[in-house]
This record gives sequence, structure tokens and C-alpha cells, in this order.
Amino acid sequence: MAEVLVYVDHVDGAVRKPTLELLTLARRLGEPVAVALGAGAGGTAGVLAEHGAVRVLTAEASEFADYLVVPKVDALQAAFEAVSPVAVLLPSSAEAKEVAARLAVRVGSGIITDAVDVEAGDEGVVATQSVFAASYTTKSRVSRGVPVITVKPNSAPVEPAAAAGAVEALAVVFSELATGTKVVSRTPRESTGRPELTEAAIVVSGGRGVNGAENFAVIEALADSLGAAVGASRAAVDAGWYPHTNQVGQTGKSVSPQLYIASGISGAIQHRAGMQTSKTIVAINKDAEAPIFDLVDYGVVGDLFNVVPQLTGEITARKG
Repeated sequence: MAEVLVYVDHVDGAVRKPTLELLTLARRLGEPVAVALGAGAGGTAGVLAEHGAVRVLTAEASEFADYLVVPKVDALQAAFEAVSPVAVLLPSSAEAKEVAARLAVRVGSGIITDAVDVEAGDEGVVATQSVFAASYTTKSRVSRGVPVITVKPNSAPVEPAAAAGAVEALAVVFSELATGTKVVSRTPRESTGRPELTEAAIVVSGGRGVNGAENFAVIEALADSLGAAVGASRAAVDAGWYPHTNQVGQTGKSVSPQLYIASGISGAIQHRAGMQTSKTIVAINKDAEAPIFDLVDYGVVGDLFNVVPQLTGEITARKG
């Protein structure tokens, strides 16, 4: 049966959710072969096998941590040549998209980024994308080579499917370019205890209507009651009320959670481009004419400082 390479996103052996989603998609196309690189790569095999990986190719060389991107491209190219896959799937993170692009150039293949679905077609793998601020859905396939496809988080369910998960050492010969950019220091990001914005099943975002950094505590309280990530509109971020790393929108991060709650956000096209593919959208805004209401599944016309605390209280009470 045809094999599909899946690039594993993990932290010291802890596999991140988008990779498990990729394994679900890969099983539609063939047998998933996972490629895990860096420290702890060998420790990923158990969970990868539980989610359908028939083989797990691992390499734990120090180059993956000491240098940027190129060593990972070298390794993925080695896996590509060893497996001869029908497709290569990677998560749509900033780093993985660069790895995907470089790999596609090296192997002479087409690339599709930010897919929301993949399926086997009569003439090859077909990828579905949500484009033009999610106003259109397109289906595409590469016209040359083996498709290299990056997939947005939350595009597929995580579906366990036991497989062999046989661990095999991946032989990697690093190119001269691999040591071109050295990592000289790292600063750990302060943990909030909340899920990663792009991977979260629920996102609660605040905008201009929050009216100040100190008022984001109202948004955070609702998010914490739901176990959600916190997002912010560009207006809120530009005003210095919330970190740029939490910006949702065309110039920020794209999210596609099961539930998106927009509080005090008018719904400018820049913001809509980053959240319009959310499964269920709820808006809270005191302006009944706000464009966001054209997009939502449920809308509440009201002052967020009245509505959000009541919603938080009700959720907390029901959980208790």
C-alpha cells in the first residue's frame, strides 16, 4: 500500500495535537510513516503508533536544535528518498511551512499550504483550502511531483487507530548549508496555562471594545472558565492592550476552533480572515450594526462588561 510521510511536531517527545490530526488525514491516502526529529524523537513512537503510524523514522542529532530549519529539511529529504511517498503532510506552523517549501524545491514538487482537508482523487491527492478571508473554498492538486501539503490545525479530528509504529533510525547526511544559521540563545515563553492559540478547540478574543489592557481580565476569565485560548484583534494589539503573539487576523494568527467568541470586535475583514473558518462563532457587541454579526452563528447585542461576566458566572456555576 502507498505510504504517506507525516512530519512530527513534538517537544522533547511530547507529540502536539496537529500531528495527530495529520495522521488521521494521512490514513485516507495510504499508510502513515512518521518522521520525528530532535531530542526525544524516539519517545514519540508510542502515541504515533496509537494514531496510525505504521513506521516511525527517528533521528536525534544535535544539529536539529543547534541550527535553524535546514537540518530538518535534510532529514525530511532523506526520509522522502527512502520511502518514495505519495504525499508529504506537515502542520501549518511557520517553521513547518518553511521546511515544506524547501523540501518541495529540492525534490521538484508542487506545494500547497494551509489546507483544511485532503483526499485521494482520480488524478492524485486533492487538497481543500479556504481562501480570500474564507469567502471561497478551493480544491487543488499539484501538477508536478509528489504533493507537499501543510494543513491548518483543527482541520481534522484526532482518531486513534492502532498500528505497528515500528521505530527505524533515519540515516541523515547534513548538507553544507545545514550549519549556516546557528541558534545562539533561547528564552522560554512564559506559560499562561492556556492552550496554544492556533491549536485550541475554543478561543475567546477581545477587541477595541475591551477599552484597555486592564479590562482584558474579563476576557481571560471567560477563557479560563471554558479552558480556552485568548485572542485579540489587531486594534487591541496595536493599542498595546495584549501581546502581538495573541493577534488573530490576516497579519496575525489564523485559528479554526470548534467555538470562537468575539467580544467587542467589530468584524473588520482583517480579523475575519483569521477566524472565519471557526466551526461555531459567537459575537458580543453593543453595536447591532457591527459587521461581525453578518458572520456569526449566535450574536448578543449588549455591553460586553455586562454580558461576559454573566456568561462566565453561568459557565462556572454549571461546571460546579
